[in-house]
Amino acid sequence: MNNKKLLAGLLPIMMVVGTANAAELYNKNGNKLDFSGQIEGNHYISDDKGEDGDNSFVRFGIRGETQVTEQIIGYGYYQTELTASSSEGSGDNSSTTRYAFAGIKFGDAGSFDYGRNDGILYDVGGWTDVLPEFGGDSYQQTDVFMTQRAGNLATYRNKNFFGAVDGLDFAVQYQGRNDSGDRNKTDRNGDGWGMSTTYDLGMGLSVGAAYASSDRTYDQSQDHLGDRADGVSAGIKYDANDLYLAAIYGQTYNMNLYGDDFVANKTQNVELVAQYQFDCGLQPSLAWVYSKGKDLGHDIGGKIYDSEELVNYIDVGANYHFNSNFTAKVDYKINMLDSSTFTEKAGISTDDIVSVAFVYQF
Repeated sequence: MNNKKLLAGLLPIMMVVGTANAAELYNKNGNKLDFSGQIEGNHYISDDKGEDGDNSFVRFGIRGETQVTEQIIGYGYYQTELTASSSEGSGDNSSTTRYAFAGIKFGDAGSFDYGRNDGILYDVGGWTDVLPEFGGDSYQQTDVFMTQRAGNLATYRNKNFFGAVDGLDFAVQYQGRNDSGDRNKTDRNGDGWGMSTTYDLGMGLSVGAAYASSDRTYDQSQDHLGDRADGVSAGIKYDANDLYLAAIYGQTYNMNLYGDDFVANKTQNVELVAQYQFDCGLQPSLAWVYSKGKDLGHDIGGKIYDSEELVNYIDVGANYHFNSNFTAKVDYKINMLDSSTFTEKAGISTDDIVSVAFVYQF
């Protein structure tokens, strides 16, 4: 795919996605129930046949809360995704539970919840996962320890440090063992814990850091990389005056997957993003996402590799609000990885991808 020609053709039509408030279903006697939804018609264009084609889906979410006492609030959230890219008779139009957790908030003492939620490393990793379509994938991976969405999570969160320091938030998280027989080896984890802290310095500037450490399961440890999976990340963001800037750096050990489900002994990860919101609704977006594997150690195609780039792309996109409920987006992932024996044997794509979508949301 010719990057320059494709980029020149896409720039005039790049448009942006916005967000809309959830629809309130019920609000009476201290009980609230909101319903949110997103219907996205999304098409990928790529020389990689595994990525090229329809990527449409529907998401629905329900959020509820109840006032138990003046200081105690119970809450819960559920979100599901339905794929729409397969035929009705294929059996592939599956549903996926993205979030399902419930908990209780005790005033300034904080909140505690349990279920399927975001992992603690995503408290910082999510700052750069704001691109129109891609992004947030240097080390953030679904159901891979506590890097992104995952199950069996118990989370304590505290805002403004017990009400004493405005802008200083922290969280502690425990993840129970997920080692059942219906999971793939890569979707499993041992017991783990993590913590994060973020501080809003004022005037739109925030800093944050997160750490997580978990046991690896018996099957996972058979790769002789180690019995523990660890990750640490730090970030900074600016969000004011219609400008959004964010940068994160993270390192993981025996945690991240690459290619055909290989595990990297160590990764070094960088994500940078810049966006500007124009009054007309246009929001251009520019980002760089990078991950380098160190001490890979695997026998891949008869060769032991040490240091290789696992993710490296520049993302150029934009969103546009038609109104609060209907938006459109275009996102161009310019893959900077060169095709090599390593990428071919490991199963890492080196092709560009373009996403074009219309979104209805409420």
